[in-house]
Amino acid sequence: MKDFASENLSHDPLHGYIAFTAPTGVPSSETSERDIIDHPWLQRLRQIHQLQTAWWVYPTAEHTRFQHVLGVMHLASRAVVELYDSLAEVCADVPSRGYVESLLRMAGLLHDVGHGPFGHFFDAKFLAHYGLTHETLGSQIIQQELGDLLRGVRRNPHSALDEDERLDPAQIAFLITRPTGDDQEQPRWLGLLRSLFCGIYTIDNMDFVLRDAYMTGYSACSFDLARLLHYSFFSEQGLTIHDRAIGALIRFLGVRADLFRSVYFHRTVRAIDLALTDLFEASRDLLFAGNPAEQLDGYRRFTEWSLLADVASWHQAEDERRRALAPQWRQLLDRQIDWKMVCQRHKVFAADDAESGSLFSYEGALAEQLRQGLSAAAAASDFRVDVARHIHRPHTHGPTAGVNFLYDSAREQTRPLTDDQLFRQLPTSARIVRIYARDDAHADELTTALDGLLGPAGRDDVTNM
Repeated sequence: MKDFASENLSHDPLHGYIAFTAPTGVPSSETSERDIIDHPWLQRLRQIHQLQTAWWVYPTAEHTRFQHVLGVMHLASRAVVELYDSLAEVCADVPSRGYVESLLRMAGLLHDVGHGPFGHFFDAKFLAHYGLTHETLGSQIIQQELGDLLRGVRRNPHSALDEDERLDPAQIAFLITRPTGDDQEQPRWLGLLRSLFCGIYTIDNMDFVLRDAYMTGYSACSFDLARLLHYSFFSEQGLTIHDRAIGALIRFLGVRADLFRSVYFHRTVRAIDLALTDLFEASRDLLFAGNPAEQLDGYRRFTEWSLLADVASWHQAEDERRRALAPQWRQLLDRQIDWKMVCQRHKVFAADDAESGSLFSYEGALAEQLRQGLSAAAAASDFRVDVARHIHRPHTHGPTAGVNFLYDSAREQTRPLTDDQLFRQLPTSARIVRIYARDDAHADELTTALDGLLGPAGRDDVTNM
């Protein structure tokens, strides 16, 4: 009879049952996957929303980073089923299937462990001040805080490591961080596996597209996950997709782009981000004092729950700065946002368009040029220009990740995915340019000035207040 005590199941609305090893199913000298899942560093992710600030706009989107990382761990095993044999064919030194599967599962489970409150917003508004990202901080947590436990993981519900193998936390950290150009030399098989975390379609973004689409009500089944995985393999060139799945890939990229337009870059979400940006500028040192990399114990306790509970009590604080900022935080907590969208324009860039022109050469460039064309009254008014950028054809520069290939069955050749005619029809990137103001007193003049700068190509998909 199967040893049912050796694993636990978690039911997921997208993937069904997600299995992971239980403490009762491994020797006392080993670490079970549940030991990692139940660790405070992982349980902390229950208190960080997956959708950063969009949960204030989409009432049902209350899912967290914790649910997402369990899904990515599950997709790691599904990817190994489809990819391990081809990886072994192109890399003779690849470890056992058990090692690769456990390595990918732990990387999937831990890829977001460095996130702070409000996710990527926190990267830009807080961690960047210390030269950090959630990935670099997560790498430190994996190696320093969880390293001993990870070295004790020797099996997963589907396979086990060979006797002479031991998980390397540094390899897990390598998988979850984006290439920088100065990465230490790693085995080729590990570089190929990194494309499952940094690339056009990854086990990370395939889960969050499905999950976010489902939880926001966008779609219960937004793209064909099974087909993408089934027709993927490793060739000598890298992660490759068979041309039978190119339609499924284009569908995935289209849904992902639409989620950016409809959810992540929703006009009210961006208005909330503007308000939150102002609050972070004024409150940064009061929210968390110092460099998180130097205070990991404190950072482990720092979540959206702790932050929002803290600022909610600032009206009673002895500190004068906190009391002064309390009304602004209270306004955010009550979802009272002053910024209102005046106008919106989309600008789409093809492969041969000069995206990095003067209008977008640096943050604030468009706003500066806009003010030059306004009347004195409009220029002096309180408004913001918000530019959201989405890359339709995601790519990561570097030799080990982000490069995907296409297998042309008619010619029996593998070539860069970018050579595919259908793929080339996707725009390279797009920007949503919006003007926000406290009121609509100068709406017409602001809109006219923006149209004058962006030109006819920027007037597609026009939306006003």
